[in-house]
Amino acid sequence: MDTTEPTSSSRQILLAATEALIYAGGINATGMDAIVKASGVARKTIYRHFSTKDALVAQALRERDVRWMHWFSEETCRTAPGTARLLAAFEALAQWFATPGFRGCAFINAAGETGDPADPIRIVAREHKASLRAFLLQLAIEAGVAQADALADAWLILIDGAISVALVTGDLQAASRAHAMARGLLPTFFAPTTKESP
Repeated sequence: MDTTEPTSSSRQILLAATEALIYAGGINATGMDAIVKASGVARKTIYRHFSTKDALVAQALRERDVRWMHWFSEETCRTAPGTARLLAAFEALAQWFATPGFRGCAFINAAGETGDPADPIRIVAREHKASLRAFLLQLAIEAGVAQADALADAWLILIDGAISVALVTGDLQAASRAHAMARGLLPTFFAPTTKESP
């Protein structure tokens, strides 16, 4: 029997099922029939609360952003503040890459399936990267890095590069190599920037 208002638990089941399906197979390859079947939530009920499939996917990705950032920050912050914590980000990645369900970054994957920069899914992906960069900037500031913004930018590129390499090539050592690169770069960010003389 269909209900007009899904319970909080059925909504979470719907979002979790949607996220799992799109992460495993992609947005375009995941039809509404598969989402209905996996979640057990009637199609009519889904469309009462999410006007389009894209709206549902965007919300599922927002939920993933919250959960993934919580996990990543918890894993990274197990190490004491300082350079060790900055490098612990790559140790967390190495753990993630080794999990059986690893399929790369859900947000990079989703952005790759959307052509319009104003697409709600692309916006969620962009917001996720902004959240990740903000976290990395916070770590850099806590570590007393002189060029904290530059380090946050570099770490974001190294992290996303390692994730992409691990997904595309299956090279699970990509996190270790990114870790080594980051370690080599670290001293350069502690030096204050020098302005060129006119």
